[in-house]
Amino acid sequence: MRKVIEMQNSLLCPAIDEIEFDLKSRDEIPKILSGLQAMYKDKKIWAEVFEILKGLTPKGVDPGKGRKGMDLWKVFVLGILRTNCNIDFDKLHELTNQHKALRMMLGHGKYDDKIYPLQTIKDNIDLLTPEIVNKINKIAVDFGHKIVGKKDDEPLNGSCDSSVLKTDVHFPTDINQLFDAARKAVETVGKFCENLGLPGWREEKSIVRKIKKKFRKASMVKRSTSKNEKKKAQRVQLIKDAHQDYIDYSQEFLERVKETIKMVDVSDDIVLQAKIFQIQEYVDHGTRQIDQIRRRVIDGETIPHHEKVFSIFEQHTEWISKGKAGAPVELGKRICVVKDQYGFILHHLVMENETDSDVAVSIISETKRLFPDFKSCSFDKGFHSPANQKKLADILDRVYLPRKGRLSKAAKEIEHTDDFRQARRKHSAVESSINALQNHGLDRCPDHGLHGLKRYTALTIVARNIQIIGHIVQQKELKRKRRLENNCLKKLPLAA
Repeated sequence: MRKVIEMQNSLLCPAIDEIEFDLKSRDEIPKILSGLQAMYKDKKIWAEVFEILKGLTPKGVDPGKGRKGMDLWKVFVLGILRTNCNIDFDKLHELTNQHKALRMMLGHGKYDDKIYPLQTIKDNIDLLTPEIVNKINKIAVDFGHKIVGKKDDEPLNGSCDSSVLKTDVHFPTDINQLFDAARKAVETVGKFCENLGLPGWREEKSIVRKIKKKFRKASMVKRSTSKNEKKKAQRVQLIKDAHQDYIDYSQEFLERVKETIKMVDVSDDIVLQAKIFQIQEYVDHGTRQIDQIRRRVIDGETIPHHEKVFSIFEQHTEWISKGKAGAPVELGKRICVVKDQYGFILHHLVMENETDSDVAVSIISETKRLFPDFKSCSFDKGFHSPANQKKLADILDRVYLPRKGRLSKAAKEIEHTDDFRQARRKHSAVESSINALQNHGLDRCPDHGLHGLKRYTALTIVARNIQIIGHIVQQKELKRKRRLENNCLKKLPLAA
């Protein structure tokens, strides 16, 4: 049984629209809770949000039956709080059970001792999908435009740029990738055999230590800097021998793993089938890395970029070189965002093996579909291509996309106009928004898999928009209270 929201709060817990927050607090928690409260007060807005949240319940499942689950409203609140505060689940667990204002937002009063287990919080936040969160973001942005006083006929002027969301991986080399694969294959098959009572893998910890010793030896051998060709040749052979010993030893145990899983009959057990599939994946990763190490070190071959995998755990990780000072290489996924003149993120896109110029038209087309009054947008040179110039001009009224290379006379005239120059000067605001997103969660993704990364990104975007709403509401309320205080002071009689 799962409700969208429990309408009957616990004892001595105020209604959501009556909760008071510290208006002078500069922390993000009061701001995001204020933003949620402001949206909750608009019954039309929250009727739409609640209807979207109902989509978290799987089709064919009756939400009125079964054990009581966490309200969908609470799942959404905790999901956006985690990303906006850029905290892990342990910190979120502590806040959920101890933070007074947050617990009131969740419907718990002073004497309500309800405690949320850590695993319950994790499992429920995993229910959120990027599609559902993106729908809520559209509602949040529309509400934000309403509170900033945007007129119906006022156009939206956007800025588009991209950044890298890092995945939670270590720096990849082919030898440490092999160690990861061999270690996980041996550890997983060891636990698998222990649970089934199968012999042969009692010493898996000792095996992993021996593989690690071979890995360390291979990683520590460096090329000689001597000018003596004989010494250099000896060191090259030493490197080859260390790597050959490492891959031969790893290959031996990967073959043992393969022989073990062949002996197990899992035809009638789905759980065992899934475990065997996982072990086989680790073996396949190890086999690929052995082949690449042999080709690179022993045969002297250069491995093509498209054959490389940069993490066996987060296989969607890309090797991204954007030419930034201090960060020549980043490991993760590119995220493209479109921001409007009020600071709200209208739309975003997780780029899969794509560059800025590949997604320029698609992200603007989708933004235009979501927000029909989206009229103009500025870009940087990375989004330029002759085809993009033409297609974007068909979608938007005004496109501020600088061209690469030497400009023609016609291009110079376009880019030297006052409108174009002014749009280019304002374009840096989107970089400020991206920096704010990175400070509030979009720097490194702790969630696993491509789906987890997309969900984490969507939650970060909607959380940032709701935080902006909360900040605007706080500032308006502060001004209102100051006006009241000033009026009261004016009415006080002067001292004799």
